[in-house]
Amino acid sequence: MSDFYVKVGDTAVFEKTVGESDVYMFAGITGDLSPNHVNEKVMARSKYGQRIAHGALMVGYMSTASTMVVEQCARPDATMTPVSLGYDRIRFVGAVLIGDTITVTYVIKRIEPEKNRSYSEIVITNQHGDTVAVGQHILKWVPNN
Repeated sequence: MSDFYVKVGDTAVFEKTVGESDVYMFAGITGDLSPNHVNEKVMARSKYGQRIAHGALMVGYMSTASTMVVEQCARPDATMTPVSLGYDRIRFVGAVLIGDTITVTYVIKRIEPEKNRSYSEIVITNQHGDTVAVGQHILKWVPNN
């Protein structure tokens, strides 16, 4: 049996409405209290007209989708454990407003068995179908003891 538990085309989709509590808890955990995220008065003057969610919070949601793909391929006879090797080419191409419902689509695009790696493309859209973030993710498949 192959040690790779994902195949090209495997997909996970995570959907969530981004609430004010998400933004404030993330700000508190990270210490990122930028007015962009926590000051309605400042952001009312911006082109957005209101506060926006942290880009790094969107990366967290990308990680959630990665976990979902891994859970889909879990097997009791696993000889390797997938861990995140990192995210590349992250771009925040649109604002995520408090109250937006985002959909994270995570798709396995390539596998390198010789390096024990899988590569994925990630797209986050809002409730209007607008792309708000994109990125790539690498999973490293590490042998178990």
